Amino acid sequence: MFNQLTTLERSGTQFIVGSITLAAVTLASLYINSPFAATAFAYLVVILLFSLMGSFIVSLVLSIVSVASLAYVFTPPSLSFRIDDPRDLVVVVAFLSASIVGTHLIGKVRHQREVARETAAKLRHSAADLHNREKLWRAIFEHNPAMYFMVDEAGTVLNVNTFGATQLGYTPAELIGVSVLKVFPEDDREVVRKCIGSCLTDIGQSRTWDIQKVRKDGSVLWVRENAKAMLWADDKPIVLIACEDITEQKRTELALQRSEAHLAQAQELSHTGSFGWNAADEVFWSKENFRIFEYDPDIKPTPQHVLDRAHPDDKASVQETLDRAARGEDFEHEYRLLMPDGSIKHIHARARTTRTASGEIEFVGAATDITAAKQTERRLLRSEAYLADAQQLSRTGTWSWDCHRRCFAYRSAEVSRLFGFDPEEPVTLEAIRSRIHPDDLPLQQEVQRQAIEQKAGNFEYDFRICHPDGAIRHIHAVAHAVLGSDGVTVELIGTHMDVTEQHAAREKLENTLAALRESEQRFRDYAETASDWLWETGPDHRLTLSEHTSATGLLATGAIGRPRWEIACDFEEEPEKWRQHQATVNAHLPFRDLIYRAISATGSAIYFQTSGKPFFDENGSFRGYRGVATDITAKIRADQAEQELRKSQADLAHVTRVTTLGELTASIAHEVNQPLAAIISNGDACLGWIRREIPDIPAALRSVEWIIEDAVRASEVIRRVRTLAKKGDIEMVPLDVNEVVNEAIALVTRELVNHQVTLRTELALALPTVLGDRVQLQQVIINLVMNGIEAMQEVDDRARELVIESSMDSKGRVQLSVTDCGVGIAEDDRIRILDPFFTTKSTGLGMGLSICRSIVEAHGGRLSIVRKQGPGATFQFALPVVS
Repeated sequence: MFNQLTTLERSGTQFIVGSITLAAVTLASLYINSPFAATAFAYLVVILLFSLMGSFIVSLVLSIVSVASLAYVFTPPSLSFRIDDPRDLVVVVAFLSASIVGTHLIGKVRHQREVARETAAKLRHSAADLHNREKLWRAIFEHNPAMYFMVDEAGTVLNVNTFGATQLGYTPAELIGVSVLKVFPEDDREVVRKCIGSCLTDIGQSRTWDIQKVRKDGSVLWVRENAKAMLWADDKPIVLIACEDITEQKRTELALQRSEAHLAQAQELSHTGSFGWNAADEVFWSKENFRIFEYDPDIKPTPQHVLDRAHPDDKASVQETLDRAARGEDFEHEYRLLMPDGSIKHIHARARTTRTASGEIEFVGAATDITAAKQTERRLLRSEAYLADAQQLSRTGTWSWDCHRRCFAYRSAEVSRLFGFDPEEPVTLEAIRSRIHPDDLPLQQEVQRQAIEQKAGNFEYDFRICHPDGAIRHIHAVAHAVLGSDGVTVELIGTHMDVTEQHAAREKLENTLAALRESEQRFRDYAETASDWLWETGPDHRLTLSEHTSATGLLATGAIGRPRWEIACDFEEEPEKWRQHQATVNAHLPFRDLIYRAISATGSAIYFQTSGKPFFDENGSFRGYRGVATDITAKIRADQAEQELRKSQADLAHVTRVTTLGELTASIAHEVNQPLAAIISNGDACLGWIRREIPDIPAALRSVEWIIEDAVRASEVIRRVRTLAKKGDIEMVPLDVNEVVNEAIALVTRELVNHQVTLRTELALALPTVLGDRVQLQQVIINLVMNGIEAMQEVDDRARELVIESSMDSKGRVQLSVTDCGVGIAEDDRIRILDPFFTTKSTGLGMGLSICRSIVEAHGGRLSIVRKQGPGATFQFALPVVS
């Protein structure tokens, strides 16, 4: 807009000046009385002069003004625009044409001159700019922190920048004119030729590749080359190569790859997968996470995939955790997965919010498969529960003594019970020592001192515990020393076993204890000397290697070079077993748990359990067997000893039953005499009916039927007594507990009557059957009933009532209880009432309830005392039903 105003202003000025000049020429011509043609020429000169400096429009307007002036002033008639003389008109027309054409030609020439001047100025500016650009790009080419190479189609270096040559340890002159392959490793030169060839094939097409270059000193650097071929002078192709040093980037990539590989291995070894969850609801899983959840790694994971795998019982908690995570809260959660094959996995997941480099919030976490840990934890808890029950049942406590702090580092609950303390209450060392018999305390301290000084081996000692009620408990202690890294004893670990009952019965069972000590020592020797040993055979199954301890010393010399069946001494006794074993090894198949007998160096029989696996050479040829063997002599003999123990327990139970039958003699005699008296009466009546003049045959028949019923009744009583008195093997058969109860009651009915005891039975109907021995269960019921009768002998202020109840307990077992209203059981006696040799009777042996407990436990149940409101006691036991 400004240029237009400037042009308009310049044209106006030119028009005014031109008009003034025309006016001056007009006045001068009038003054000198110039002819018409001379005036026209003067006008034409003025117009042409102004056209050299002005615009064409102004010159055209001036031409029109000049024509008007000529016609009005200088052509007759004067002062009129009319032209009468044709010659004047021709002059005017010629003047106008000449002025217009001249003005146009002068304007065109002037415009071409201006264009030429502008073009010359632009050329000068372009030349200077080109020169500057050349200097700039040459500086950039020489000193740019990138390597530039210019090579011809033969691979010869035409030019190289200073920076590129310096990076490779050369000067530009050392590289120009030589093959570019000089700076590449020999193994990569063929690749370089192919890359340059591909650039020359597609002129103008860029190619990029990563490759190594070799410096002058032999070191290697990684570069990313971007190359493009172009036509140079004479249309000869050249290749321009720009190289970027990516050595550090490559090292970082390799380090990152190693780091990712290490992370993946670490996740696989630790069963831990990582995951991420961003604000865009995108979920990222590591490879281990896919393996844990058993999903295809090609799927795109979502939170729903976690929910789909969650155990039905844990879905609600998993959904709640996902909702918390969606709200941006950190979480730590354990839950279970139900896998497609039905297996269960335990997962521990933990995540926290982080902020990415772009400022977005993202969840980052880890999920660990803790199934093995959970299984170990369950086994450990179960083992601890078994150990606690075993300690309580065997009345054996374990402890650990800290030699530096001179206090117990650990003490099981059973130790507190042995000393008469509540396991839940804290007990001081002084309180424990106060319970040790004064005569035994110095001995105990001396033994511990010797154990600390000797630093090796086990030590045993016996001492007594004095309870506040005056009861004396005999304790057998076994312990050993634990040494620290400096060889000094830091801890004593041992057990306390309550052997009071064994001590009380020592005189009566001296021979048994002696045999037991001998057996215990024998089995201890076996246990201490037993161990596994490794063996190897050749292709002929003869032993070539035997790595073992002294426990298998018999095989150290005599076994090498012999097959296993020549070592065994039961080959002829069990030919089928050895035939199958030989067939297995001849077929080069693995075998497991082969048990055989051999003879030790001392001539005694020892038993081995062995397993083996064939091995082959790299060609697949059979080379022999390798395996492991275990000396199981102690186990075999322990099983034999356990069978003897069970036989002894059965004998003791039989003796107790016979003793009970002796106590029930009066009741049994009464139960037999009643049907015998009825038989006699009915026989006399039968004779009377027959001896009549007219025998009353129907009445006689009724008498005979009654005789038969009473005989069967007497026979049943005798059968039950003979069954209880009979000594035989345990017979486990399905039984109806209510029938067993009724049969047992029939033998004690007279005792109930004699002691004025009322028996009430509450037997549940339709109870499932249990698996048991009828005689032994009857023995338990009779013993509990007789104990209840005796407990109510002194009761005279209330009715003597005995209740027998059968039912189902909460665990689906058949439960039987016997309840009396007698004097009850003292609180101190409650925990010992079921122990062997413990009795509250002046004439008792203390074996009845102990035998009952053994019988019930052998049937898979447990005998216990139930606390009840009011006087008396309740004994109950539950038996598993037949599945």
